[in-house]
Amino acid sequence: MDGWNELDRRTRELSDLRGAFELLSWDQETQLPPKGVAARGRQRAALEGVLHERLVDPRLFELLLRFQGERGLSPERAAWVRVLHRQAERARRTPDRLVRELALATSEAVEAWRLARAEGRFAPFEAPLARVLELRREQADALGHGGTRYDALLDVYEPGATLASIGPIFARLVPELQRLAGAIAETRPEPLRPFVGRRFDLARQWDLSLTLLRAIGFDLQAGRLDRSTHPFTMRSHATDVRVTNRFREDDPLPGIFGALHEGGHGLYEQGFAPSIHGTPLAEACSFGLHESQSRLWENLVGRSLPFWRAFFPELRRLFPESLQGLDVERFWRAVNEVRPTHVRVEADEVTYNLHIALRLRIEQALISGELPLAELPSAWNEASREILGLVPPDDSLGVLQDIHWAWGDLGYFPTYTIGNLYSVILARAAERELPNLWRDVERGELSPLRDWLRRKIHARGRLEEAEATVRAAAGEGLSEGPFVDYLWRKYGELYGVRR
Repeated sequence: MDGWNELDRRTRELSDLRGAFELLSWDQETQLPPKGVAARGRQRAALEGVLHERLVDPRLFELLLRFQGERGLSPERAAWVRVLHRQAERARRTPDRLVRELALATSEAVEAWRLARAEGRFAPFEAPLARVLELRREQADALGHGGTRYDALLDVYEPGATLASIGPIFARLVPELQRLAGAIAETRPEPLRPFVGRRFDLARQWDLSLTLLRAIGFDLQAGRLDRSTHPFTMRSHATDVRVTNRFREDDPLPGIFGALHEGGHGLYEQGFAPSIHGTPLAEACSFGLHESQSRLWENLVGRSLPFWRAFFPELRRLFPESLQGLDVERFWRAVNEVRPTHVRVEADEVTYNLHIALRLRIEQALISGELPLAELPSAWNEASREILGLVPPDDSLGVLQDIHWAWGDLGYFPTYTIGNLYSVILARAAERELPNLWRDVERGELSPLRDWLRRKIHARGRLEEAEATVRAAAGEGLSEGPFVDYLWRKYGELYGVRR
């Protein structure tokens, strides 16, 4: 087909440039010496500029317009053109200057965030965050929106989503979560605290992370594990996926669930069909669908009793003294303890999405300009008191706990809740199609679930939009109902409460 080879070549060059950019970002989070920050910011800005130039090239638009109207394109190629046109159109609306300035600003903001977090004070992060906010508002206006600036940023991560579409979901979800958390609190459960006074060797926790990654099917010949302040997953290609984790000597759970969470992301990145590698289709449909994979492995599988019947013996082997006196059921109850916490990534399933509701409220106010940046820590603390019933003791456990704003990822947080909702919808569908699912999990056999997800979600990449992909896999789209039902059923039984 005339012109397709040229489009193919241009597309694969874009993919390779993005892969190089991802590696620079991964290196900054894991290996970069402090004095290299300024140079890395310039390097990222230069590469972002090259990517932007390629995307706004008039010849690329000419090719895309030609094939948009082409009859006889395969579904795969038609989706390829659709996705690349969206990327190119968004680039055309964003000035090259803004692209480069954002790359510089976020590099500087990441280092300022690290310093501020270490000190437990917001002040060192205020000015760099102000610059990121200024640029993100400019970007939102450049991209255009039919409602609010926040809609334009949300659409970056969850195409088609708006405050009008997700707002009602949060409005229904938050009271249900607060009601369930309140019902559990009224039972006055004794804190389980199974790890108080115990120590878990960090080297063995590292080994356990690798064991869990292998168990769920993460290919360590096409990926690697590293440490970082905040766990994340990055991909330069489906054959080079980097996941990171963090560990606490007094508690093995952050490392365990960090491995399962990031491993779930990594499986998605490694699971694209080889036929779409190097194309715009070798990406997740949306960040919400991406989060559904991490939350499914972390929560639906990793917090289940069948999973721990399979893997608790390995835990006992690695930490025989630290787990003395604990049996599998008590451990399982501990990993499902409902206890409000300041830290989002350590939150239980019942209260986790309250953390997201808090961030959604704050982000909207920041982007709209209604919340002066100097008042951000106090506004965060007040929202935390209202939504979670907790007031952070310092900024490191409050407004500074997440790296996302330093990365410039304003509009990202709602995708965590979308992912939680999708995770239950997909798990229910897997249960229907895999009648032996939980017996397999109890034997430590996780490949049937991984293979089901690979067929239904991973391999398809961006062939369809996120909700269409979920509907094809599960027969239903996004709603909070299945998730709420799941929580009441599981935690109602655990705590003896009724809906």
